[in-house]
Amino acid sequence: MIAEGGLTVRNGAIEVADIDRVFRVEIDALDLPPGGVIALSGASGSGKTLILEVLGLLRPPAKETLYAAAGNDLAALWSRGADGDELPLMRATLFGFVPQTGGLLPFLDVSDNIALPQRICDRPDAVWCAELIERLGLADLRTLLPDALSIGQRQRVAIARSLAHRPAFVIADEPTAALDAQSADQVLALLLEVARDTGAGLLLSSHDTDRIARFGIEMRRLEPAKDRPFTTRLEAAPC
Repeated sequence: MIAEGGLTVRNGAIEVADIDRVFRVEIDALDLPPGGVIALSGASGSGKTLILEVLGLLRPPAKETLYAAAGNDLAALWSRGADGDELPLMRATLFGFVPQTGGLLPFLDVSDNIALPQRICDRPDAVWCAELIERLGLADLRTLLPDALSIGQRQRVAIARSLAHRPAFVIADEPTAALDAQSADQVLALLLEVARDTGAGLLLSSHDTDRIARFGIEMRRLEPAKDRPFTTRLEAAPC
């Protein structure tokens, strides 16, 4: 048995008791207009992904949080319960997501992965899907399954999928982290181009501050709060 700080390991199992340390991320204000782009930076573990998950309605915010988007009080949705239809519907219609690993369904080909958000939201638009496939250089790959794609190709498919249902906002978590420098530039440029052309607000996280600065993206940095352990704060103004 090993025990330390409230963590007990017995025969390969983990039991936790009497731990009251809670990691917090504090945001004074974050305003993202239609067509706007903001990048979150900060060390690993500073809370970038947590912020994206809260804003994308994947995690509940603190009770006192004020959060509105496209005329909807999103913070209030959690107060009405996480088991109803409102949260999934708002999550699916308002947001497009680009996860770090692409997050493609392995049993759907490129075309069907891209069209999936349209099916979920009942917004069929084959012409727009075809345009995204062309603009993101995926025409020769449309019938391939994700296993047959390179990492960069998967990221381009994920970007097309995030925009297929014309969401108000796109949330991208380290979209270029697994790419080489040339591919990262191409993927980021395409994401910015198509998001801006569609008027979608884009919120992304990145460790690569030099690349973010080179693309002229407004950057907000998460910094540890000196007066409170396990707390980071997001700058209220661009750095």
